Amino acid sequence: MRQDNLFFAGLRVVPFLVLGACASVPPAELAGNNFSAVTPHEAQTRPDVVGMEVRWGGTIATINTTEKKETCFEVVGRPLDSEARPMDDDQTTGRFIACATGFYDPEIYHLKREITFTGTVQTPTFGKIGKYDYIFPHLAADTVYLWPKRQPVQDYPVGYYGMGMGYDPAMMGGYPWMYSPW
Repeated sequence: MRQDNLFFAGLRVVPFLVLGACASVPPAELAGNNFSAVTPHEAQTRPDVVGMEVRWGGTIATINTTEKKETCFEVVGRPLDSEARPMDDDQTTGRFIACATGFYDPEIYHLKREITFTGTVQTPTFGKIGKYDYIFPHLAADTVYLWPKRQPVQDYPVGYYGMGMGYDPAMMGGYPWMYSPW
């Protein structure tokens, strides 16, 4: 009788283990709940957000080094998912400039790479996007996290009996009847 109770107790634990394995958390460098929910778009015109701690991310538009021995990133802001990774969609939270101490190599931190920052909102700066005048919210970055490149999802054609074997002339010498169920 005792073994049955242990078996059923174990069955009650399994769903929590499975759900726990699916939970997503930000990398340790980006973790925390003390960030303000202000977006770069809001920071363009609200002076009361200067000094707030935020976590912003997006895709790199440009990267420059300054005389202050820091690297500044112009970023197309994107909403962040539960891991603090920029979402891969057509939404934007507005562009912003994030500056971090040190040198970040433009060959690694290049155009369209996904990146997330934590830091303090500074006074906005004025600049241009093409010929358009733009107010760039400015972030003094404490953390710079470059995300690994996303791997494309492979879709294979489903063949007979759902085995994923579609007609591929290079695979079987070009004979389509090799896949025949007869």
